[in-house]
Amino acid sequence: MLHFSHPVVHPSPPVVVPPPTQGQGQAEVEMVPPAQGQAVQVEGANGDGNAPAGVIMRDPWTRCGLVFRLLQAAFAAAALAVMASTDDFPSVTTFRYLVAAASVQCLWSLAVAILDAYAIVVKRSFRTGRAVIILALGDWVTGTLIFSAACGSAAITTLLSNDFGACSVNPCASFMNATAMAFLSWLARAPAFIGNLWTAVHRIQKS
Repeated sequence: MLHFSHPVVHPSPPVVVPPPTQGQGQAEVEMVPPAQGQAVQVEGANGDGNAPAGVIMRDPWTRCGLVFRLLQAAFAAAALAVMASTDDFPSVTTFRYLVAAASVQCLWSLAVAILDAYAIVVKRSFRTGRAVIILALGDWVTGTLIFSAACGSAAITTLLSNDFGACSVNPCASFMNATAMAFLSWLARAPAFIGNLWTAVHRIQKS
């Protein structure tokens, strides 16, 4: 893992060099790149970690977000695999919808997880105001899809098992497992959605 910001991709902040004596002109500004293996970390003016672009920042939420994204992708992939392993799901529209929603959730979570992993490697925070709003909207859309698909699949599974008693000719256990994995994927994305929404509202209020 890298412990320093590359001087080309992530330029260092200017370092103010004081004058040798008083009254001999203003301070000169020089660009001093960090030494090899030396991390540069600058806090904002208010101490809130809002360092300028190109500076290493401490963002513990990125690590937590990476864990939640991987959980979302894992549960969505499990729901997709279990439902796709049955032979009867193409005949039910709700089950096909669950497969589509789980696929979208898995792709979205993996894409954001890759961004979070890259941010951790280069020790940069990509959670700008626009990025946070995009993440919040994406979480809202994918969360709505996976939750509605899980609810519909749960209703159909309950209808087959309790009302029709057709579990002897249908893989109700697989339907239940896929539905449970879909609900777990939705629950795993709830903290990320709440965190991104809170950050977006906080940035809008500050701007």
